[in-house]
Amino acid sequence: MTASLQHVPVLLEQAIGALGVRAAGIYVDCTFGRGGHSRAILARLGMEGRLIGLDRDPAAVSAGREILDDRFDIAHAAFSELREVLGRFAIDAVDGVLLDLGVSSAQLDDPQRGFSFRQPGPLDMRMDTSGGQSAAEWLASAAESEIREVIARYGEERFAKQIATAIVAARAQRPVASTRELAAIVAKAVRTREAHQDPATRTFQAVRIHVNQELAQLALVLPQALAALRPGGRLVVVSFHSLEDRIVKQFMREQSAGDRLPPDLPVRARDLPRARARIVGKPVRPCADEIAANPRARSAIMRVVERV
Repeated sequence: MTASLQHVPVLLEQAIGALGVRAAGIYVDCTFGRGGHSRAILARLGMEGRLIGLDRDPAAVSAGREILDDRFDIAHAAFSELREVLGRFAIDAVDGVLLDLGVSSAQLDDPQRGFSFRQPGPLDMRMDTSGGQSAAEWLASAAESEIREVIARYGEERFAKQIATAIVAARAQRPVASTRELAAIVAKAVRTREAHQDPATRTFQAVRIHVNQELAQLALVLPQALAALRPGGRLVVVSFHSLEDRIVKQFMREQSAGDRLPPDLPVRARDLPRARARIVGKPVRPCADEIAANPRARSAIMRVVERV
């Protein structure tokens, strides 16, 4: 693997520390990537411990199969399939689940994956290249209103209407098939932008999130992860933009508050529904040194809950 395709895990020590890895515990790395978190977990596990890795990227799964360790197994699966994967390995409960969301450096830095507007390549953006619709295929067939909604919602882009109109006009002449083509279309449609940010940043993020259904996947895995935890087990989530973090924060708050009943319902305190989890500590962000060494860490935020 070349250096440019290696992935530097963000908040690595903090995330592994928050998991509280026990020698005989069972853990799940729901976003294996290139195995940075998994290797750190294995280094802390005893011989009786176990680690399951998941990833929907075939390249990541291939990298995982290079780890020759009897304590480790990897599955080619989206993390929304967590319950099914644990059943496949005959695991009833685990001691910790880790989610490192977003796109990995290995995916961003590979021009053939089409995630980045900084390099020429096919407009793919699929995390699972074994199936599904590519970004180019979606842009070729989606209605202008759908493109506008996706860019506005997932990119929080105020020029979504102008960008969608420009994409539809461009595809009438020829398919929008490459990263550079899409970036150029957006650049012409967006005349002003925040300092130090490329005009295509928000559009690329939005299209990627939509193609991979990232927020829907996240909403599906969170309750599965909490349900899989033993009492005292922890769910650790590292997110990289506000849309992800909003879902994680709301879920953790709801689970730590318990079921809400009408305020005038005559129920004794001891009979009130109890919280399923407790929030552990405050949200954690990278320090200045980590951001300087790895600029992609700047937007990261880690949240932790413990099953009760």
